[in-house]
Amino acid sequence: MDRYLPTIQWIGSKIKIVDQTKLPLKLRYIWCRDIKDVFRAIKTMQIRGAPAIGIVASFGLFLGIKDSKAKNFREFKRDLDRGIRYLSKARPTGFNTFWALERMRKKALENSDKRICEIKDILLKEAENILEEDRIGCRKMAEFGCKLIKNNDRILTICNAGSLATADYGTALGVIYRAKEKGKSMKVYVCESRPLLQGARLSCWELKKRGFDVTLICDSMAADIMREKGINKIFCGADRISRNGDVANKVGTYNLAVLAKFHNIPFYIVAPTSTFDLSILKGEDIPIEERNEKEVTSLFFKSRIAPFDIKVINRAFDMTSHSLITAIITEKGIIYQPLQKNIIEIIEK
Repeated sequence: MDRYLPTIQWIGSKIKIVDQTKLPLKLRYIWCRDIKDVFRAIKTMQIRGAPAIGIVASFGLFLGIKDSKAKNFREFKRDLDRGIRYLSKARPTGFNTFWALERMRKKALENSDKRICEIKDILLKEAENILEEDRIGCRKMAEFGCKLIKNNDRILTICNAGSLATADYGTALGVIYRAKEKGKSMKVYVCESRPLLQGARLSCWELKKRGFDVTLICDSMAADIMREKGINKIFCGADRISRNGDVANKVGTYNLAVLAKFHNIPFYIVAPTSTFDLSILKGEDIPIEERNEKEVTSLFFKSRIAPFDIKVINRAFDMTSHSLITAIITEKGIIYQPLQKNIIEIIEK
């Protein structure tokens, strides 16, 4: 495995991505050749992680319009808007997708006076810029965040916010990777992250490959581990952050934040500014994705573990109040409390 696995690559007018449904048993790549391939990869979580989905969606939009037969910008915009609406339905919670698609739309509008073939080239370049900026942003977040880690820290995380979720280091795990590169030693504990086990399958795989002292725990063990193992820092990613600093992330994040408050443990969110949705005032207004009940009632759709006809709630995300968050680490710096005031100052800088 490369030091930082390239999760997303644009090669020969196709998107090459790691199929994350096959990890950790098999490292397999898939190729997305058209917009439908991209939609399917996002929906089935072959690609996941808010920043990574945003990047892939921008390339997917290009795939959706590259063969457009539009003779003028009005016709081209109709094709573009159709692609945006289609990809926006893949997963509703992560904001990076909507941010990336809107950025592509604005770029097209800014160049509406150009020939259609030129606009297509501009949009491809914009998707490549989104990918490259994510790489740079990961490094900046890691550099800011690693200063919060001290030697011999005991860190807890949930889900996967590493290189598999971005174009480079990752967000929450990126901070940990950079701290290790600077010579700091630490123990990392990873919640399994039911029901699709992104922590067990993906984060543990990443951390183990990079030589970390990593321990997997079941989600319901978090409180006991905080007390018995002396957890002293928690780092999590984010899928959407509202204007007041409320955070939607993998379901179970809210549990950790409440437990961290009780145990007096600093609770950090790591996310790029593309995850902030300043049009939403508070977390209660963030749309929360509800997924197939079979993810809960069976083990990867194979072995049923619950009675038939049982009621199921399968929310992919939960909302963590800004009041439970110590700070949010972004590529523009660390946002401390009061979050709402400081978010506006830093994000809109």
